[in-house]
Amino acid sequence: MAEREFPREGRTSSQERMPPIRWGIAHIYSTYNNTIVTVTDITGTETIARASGGQMVKTDRLESSPTAAMGCAKKVAEICREKGINGLYIKVRAKGGHNGPNTPGPGAQATIRTLSRVGMRIGKIEEVTPEPHNGCRIKGGRRGRRV
Repeated sequence: MAEREFPREGRTSSQERMPPIRWGIAHIYSTYNNTIVTVTDITGTETIARASGGQMVKTDRLESSPTAAMGCAKKVAEICREKGINGLYIKVRAKGGHNGPNTPGPGAQATIRTLSRVGMRIGKIEEVTPEPHNGCRIKGGRRGRRV
């Protein structure tokens, strides 16, 4: 009986063609007024690319829109490609804290979707909104804001 050919141990031909993944961290700060995307190296110390909703649109009210966020993501992905980064860990942050909402704005989801569509490999998505531990007294007075 003839012996069957098995691939050699180690890398196959398809793995040899693919370049290794160089990772970066995409910090997405999404509020109801703006969306800011910053890409750093894996340690988080050196900034590689940066874009915000205000750079993409002319009017203030559209800075937080998903369309502006898509433009930010495309711009950041292009810069990352030039610098050799092809994979991203994503950290999504909302305003949070004592006086801000804990839910990200409308641009966060659009940014993540666009980054994956442009061809960046996405490792993990993490939510890093700051939580208050009952520090300072919040504004609004004893009975809250009366509308």
